[in-house]
Amino acid sequence: MTRISLSTASSKASPLQEPRIIDRLHVDAAAERRALIEGLRATPARIAPKYFYDALGAALFSAICELPEYYLTRTERAIFDRYRAEIVAAIGRGTQFVDLGAGDGTKAAMWLASIAPLRYIAVDISVESLHTATRRLAVEFPALEMLGVVTDFTRGLDLQRELGREHTTFFYPGSSIGNFAPREASAFLGDIRRQCAAGGGGLLIGVDTPKDVARLNAAYDDALGVTAAFNRNVLLHVNRVLDCNFDPKAFAHVAFYDAMQNRIEMHLAPIRDSVVEIDGTVRRFHAGERIHTENSYKYEPAAFAALLRDAGFETVRLWQDAAGAFAVYYAT
Repeated sequence: MTRISLSTASSKASPLQEPRIIDRLHVDAAAERRALIEGLRATPARIAPKYFYDALGAALFSAICELPEYYLTRTERAIFDRYRAEIVAAIGRGTQFVDLGAGDGTKAAMWLASIAPLRYIAVDISVESLHTATRRLAVEFPALEMLGVVTDFTRGLDLQRELGREHTTFFYPGSSIGNFAPREASAFLGDIRRQCAAGGGGLLIGVDTPKDVARLNAAYDDALGVTAAFNRNVLLHVNRVLDCNFDPKAFAHVAFYDAMQNRIEMHLAPIRDSVVEIDGTVRRFHAGERIHTENSYKYEPAAFAALLRDAGFETVRLWQDAAGAFAVYYAT
């Protein structure tokens, strides 16, 4: 993979300049393949959530965010809209703006005009998403320097070569932090804090909260079945990666809230006994068995503020909707 060296000096991109994309996705393809096979052969079986996001999976997730049951996106957006002036005052203008899990860049676009960043750095595992997001935003903000960084930050986050020593705002919306187990979340937040320390700055992050179980379950098992399609689509992606023969129609989508763990769990459950060839070996999935595909942890505000402080952040500000259904933090 081509790596492009980047000066840390801040400069304005020409309106016609193609946004730069830097590939930092250091993937050991053989090791990734072995880990996926090991997970599928395990009991219970598991698939890492990153396999959700092929092109179809990304499109399905965008559709999920617009569903009436999926309160997270619209509640976070309402908090941003209501408290935008306060949040901008806390962040300051003219920082580097790092969009973690940028996707199509829509959520970041709501902030670029308000905070007038020095530069925009989109970070995602999908190079296609980064090309789409940075090209679209370059049209809307032609004077803003833009950079895409391809990386799997679930394995750690190191952007020091891209950031230099400028004041930096990390942006991590949508409660994606919930996909990490609490210990992993603490380590990831610690990575962000260390990179804020170099030039100053902070983290603007959205986090879901525990609430009525029926509402939580509906958000991850909508009436139209979009989330079910999103979950089953991971099997099509796995088929391409491993050249195996999962039949998504043979698996039911299962999602439920585990109050003891404060998390939503998503699984795929065989509707009937299924035989799948995985890397030349037959694996039997019996009815009643499950393949674990995702967790989504929910945090009370005090618990998440404590997690931020454990990661090294000293000051934590909090904004919520009236019902306390979602929380937005700015930590420095």
